[in-house]
Amino acid sequence: MSVLIACLVMLALFGINVPVAFAICAATFTYFFIAQDMSAVMVIQRMIGGADNLPLLAIPFFMMLGSILNYTGITNRLLILADTLSGHMRGGLAQTNVVLGALIGGPSGAGLADAAMICKVLVPEMTKNGYSRPFAAALTSASALLGPILPPGIGLIIYGFVSDTSIGKLFMGGMGPGVLLTILLMVAVNVVSRKRGYKPTRAKMAGIGEIGRASVGAFWGLMLMVLILGGIRYGVFTPTEAGAVTCVYALAVGFAYRETTWADVKSALAESARANGSIMLILMASAGFAWVLTWEGVASDVTTMLMGVSTSPVAFLLIVNVLLIVVGMFLDGNAAIIVLTPLLMPTVNTLGIDPVHFGIMMIFNLSIGAITPPFGTTMFLTCNLTGVKLDEYMREIGPFYVALLVTLMATAFYPPLSLVLANWVPM
Repeated sequence: MSVLIACLVMLALFGINVPVAFAICAATFTYFFIAQDMSAVMVIQRMIGGADNLPLLAIPFFMMLGSILNYTGITNRLLILADTLSGHMRGGLAQTNVVLGALIGGPSGAGLADAAMICKVLVPEMTKNGYSRPFAAALTSASALLGPILPPGIGLIIYGFVSDTSIGKLFMGGMGPGVLLTILLMVAVNVVSRKRGYKPTRAKMAGIGEIGRASVGAFWGLMLMVLILGGIRYGVFTPTEAGAVTCVYALAVGFAYRETTWADVKSALAESARANGSIMLILMASAGFAWVLTWEGVASDVTTMLMGVSTSPVAFLLIVNVLLIVVGMFLDGNAAIIVLTPLLMPTVNTLGIDPVHFGIMMIFNLSIGAITPPFGTTMFLTCNLTGVKLDEYMREIGPFYVALLVTLMATAFYPPLSLVLANWVPM
């Protein structure tokens, strides 16, 4: 009964738009005040304990990396490379939008940050060149989903910590679905562009020399992914150390390009501190609530219920896919990972599902929920930044949603897509 009341309190607070962290924290305190044999001091202990772990240091480092990239010139050089590679295709600027999402999605690690950046950089240019603003907004929200599943996505780090799964394997595991999604989004853009007559930005494909020059200009930005994945793959450093190393690396590149000043460093630190404070507050509140659910045995109850429905891994994954998309519409993805992972992992282990495979699928599901009408957070961000109405957005998201669902089904029901590269990482 105490857990039920706490959950109802949380849902009620969500309903009146109380910030996620405060709603979850209030629900946790409600449980402890109702439970007769619990001390409210334990709330603080559990919240602090949820954040007092070394692997979580990777989050502020990679958040800082995402902020630094905006001041180093790396993003602009990657944009030039994206245009060089895709500008000759039908719907050139839209194709560049997808390619840029893939190139910056990994290093930034956060879908909302990617959506905000692309909205500012590319959407005005797309609108100026005759693209429908709702189309540009819908495409931007879809391409921003590459950030959470490509390394070093913040969700991957949190899931790895909560489920005790190798973060390095999760980083590598996200590459397969990320590449497939990039390809399918580009196909969707091509289909829409043929119908609407969206033109390429280039008369013909760039020559080898031009591609080479653009690649050289973006070389140090592209090396970020090589540094992260290569360092982890060969055991040079841990994911946490990779975050610190890439921050120093990005700053060095920015100063070498002479596009970064000490004032920019100060601004990047302030931005990353604000973003990290928000994430860590959600993480701490969610850790306290997740402990409540574990203490009450909700995880075993969920396992019993799901196993009662079916003992088939396929049926379980179908149920979870639908559940997570709905949850992702209402709840911050990072909070959902912390709360739901302990509840679902016993069933995952019982059914013999690989935790890396399940983690990639879970994060992808929650990310799709974030762009799903009528409540997705990434959807609201892109609509607000571009001035697009919700009904206009809903009319345009269809082709990209198909690409997302096809990738999701491939990720869920073809484990090698996420496990082939993950198995390269040593235990």
